[in-house]
Amino acid sequence: MALLLSACGYHLRGAIQLPENMKSIYVEGGSGALLEQFKQVMKASSAQLSNSRTGAGIVIKIFNEDFNRRVLSLSSRGKSNEFELNYRLDYEFANAKDVTLMERQSVEIKRDYYNDQQYIIAKDNEETGIRNEMYQQAVQTIVNRARVVLESGAK
Repeated sequence: MALLLSACGYHLRGAIQLPENMKSIYVEGGSGALLEQFKQVMKASSAQLSNSRTGAGIVIKIFNEDFNRRVLSLSSRGKSNEFELNYRLDYEFANAKDVTLMERQSVEIKRDYYNDQQYIIAKDNEETGIRNEMYQQAVQTIVNRARVVLESGAK
């Protein structure tokens, strides 16, 4: 069964094909939620998040991580109807010896959602889900960029 699944190109949701030198990644900085998403992506991709930069194939340095929520529209009662979530961070790549592989880059992700005042608890859960998706998208963007940087440097 495993051979059939691997032959057809099946892979876990969120899994990313990583080069051998990315099987161990060290992340420096970042919030707990971002690090949790890194752990999930690495686990799905048969890689690991290293506890130290020693032996890591790449070091991802996170700077200026910021999550903002902004009201987009108000109801006739003055309650917020729609929100915009904005997540931004800067990152750069280095090797285990702290030699910069790629200068600082930014990732910015925006989402908006409708806030129905009758279902306020459900909307709070929806915002949490949207935030997790934004963290996941940021991690996938960073990991894909790291893969490209490492593959282009190896050639």
